[in-house]
Amino acid sequence: MPALLPRLASSPNPRPMIVFFPTYATRMPAEGLWRVAIAGMVTRPLPLRSRRRTMAMAVLKRLLDLDDEAAGSAVFQRRAEAFLFQRVAGQRVQVSVAGRGFDAGQTDRTGHFQATIDLDEAQVHEAVSRSGPDGRWIAYEGLAIDGDEPDAPATPGGRVHLVEGAGLSVISDIDDTVKETNVANRRELLANTFVREFRAVPGIVDVYRAWQARGTIFHYVSASPWQLAECLDGFLADVGLPAGSLHLKLFRLKDSTPLGRLPSRKRSKRRAIERIMEQFPDRRFLLVGDSGERDPEVYAAVAKRRGGQVAGIVIREVEGKAPREKIRSRLDRLARRLPSGMLHVFNVADELEALPVQGLSKAF
Repeated sequence: MPALLPRLASSPNPRPMIVFFPTYATRMPAEGLWRVAIAGMVTRPLPLRSRRRTMAMAVLKRLLDLDDEAAGSAVFQRRAEAFLFQRVAGQRVQVSVAGRGFDAGQTDRTGHFQATIDLDEAQVHEAVSRSGPDGRWIAYEGLAIDGDEPDAPATPGGRVHLVEGAGLSVISDIDDTVKETNVANRRELLANTFVREFRAVPGIVDVYRAWQARGTIFHYVSASPWQLAECLDGFLADVGLPAGSLHLKLFRLKDSTPLGRLPSRKRSKRRAIERIMEQFPDRRFLLVGDSGERDPEVYAAVAKRRGGQVAGIVIREVEGKAPREKIRSRLDRLARRLPSGMLHVFNVADELEALPVQGLSKAF
């Protein structure tokens, strides 16, 4: 989380904070405009001495079975902080792009906001020139508005990827696809999420960077909660994975129950993927995930509905609750339901280096 968070949390009445989610913009040639998606959430850190914070930390420590030394580690404190906040509903938000202000509306009951703004080519050029050396991203900042006045200084950190209408995109999962998480083992999942530094899947950074060098762009669609948006975005940058838009899951209490967890994850992930594909009808998409949860089934369902846009499905085979023979049988059944050669299974990232990303229709 931002460095100013501990200072804000130590205040008896912390000010609202804005966390931006990396998004994308689509070109509208007929209008000569770019349609820019803006998204984020507004939260208020729990005061350090609040009863709610104390109880939440106690629950996390018990859940993770942490001793005092582990609970005091910098990694745990940083990750736990991502969940120790109050959502701010009904908060007005304004954003500034290239020196121009835009109304982003109000936060919903979960503290999230989203809006679209249209920029002409001159405004995009100005925004790119202000955003640094990467000519395909523009930066913006936001303000939480109380009445007619800002409630706090402008918050930087908003990023938008300018994505052309045609080309190849990778829609990638995160956990156990590019980041070692071990979702199938609950204890390891929690430890890798809250206690240990994030680690990239061996070799995957080189593969993704090679794809990026050929002009591929990236969207990261994951069942990880939005609370971890900044931690995950920082992980992608730290290990050298290509930057891309981030699409995570709204975490609610019912999602952590056995009854509500998996179905809601599957539906929300498929909806997120299909929304991206709808925004770019002339792009083709390589869907990359793992066998640990439901990626193969989700991607197969997407391919059934939007097969003309799917360049291929790539699944990393990982250890799960089921024996390897059952995992292979599951993947074989899915492969038979898909066009021949669409589903590719790999164990180590080196196996992906032979995939000619610019000509996937020939390779699959």
